[in-house]
Amino acid sequence: MASHKILVIDDSRVIRNMVRDMLPKGNFQVLEAKDGIEGLDAIRQERPNLIMLDFLLPRMSGWEVFQQIQGQTDLQSIPLVMMSGRREEVTEKISEPFEFFEFIEKPFEQKQLIEAIKAAMAKARLPRRPQPVAGVGANAGTAASVSSAEVEALNQKIAKMQGEIDTLKKQMGQLLTFIKQKLK
Repeated sequence: MASHKILVIDDSRVIRNMVRDMLPKGNFQVLEAKDGIEGLDAIRQERPNLIMLDFLLPRMSGWEVFQQIQGQTDLQSIPLVMMSGRREEVTEKISEPFEFFEFIEKPFEQKQLIEAIKAAMAKARLPRRPQPVAGVGANAGTAASVSSAEVEALNQKIAKMQGEIDTLKKQMGQLLTFIKQKLK
């Protein structure tokens, strides 16, 4: 029986079959999903040991699936290999170096796939800092995943800074008044 479940989320049957054929025989149970919604459902139901995720998918993009995974601490620890024919598509949303997943550019060879899987497993073991994923990268869009606690903490910092600015303005006014009196 296969000891590891690998979920391949790609709309191309060719890629899904290619990944299946490149993996060492007998060690892996390869699960497949042809779009992002099906893939996310499979992640939640099957809890795979590794996810291979295409960045461009129908119904729900690989970017949206990635955001869902990063938004749930129980899913973040699953090693992830992001796949795309164009690295630029990924770096538009997620800046390099890729901290939480490994990237592999299509088409790839078996050696590249095995190396990407090993690197993804190593990255998955690294400790995580809490951070909002919607703000990752230069053109990431809105920060919809920022929690209300984070917003409140930022508002408190803003209020404190505004108080400090007001105090500095008052002191500057007093200093100017003092200088004007001395110049008379």
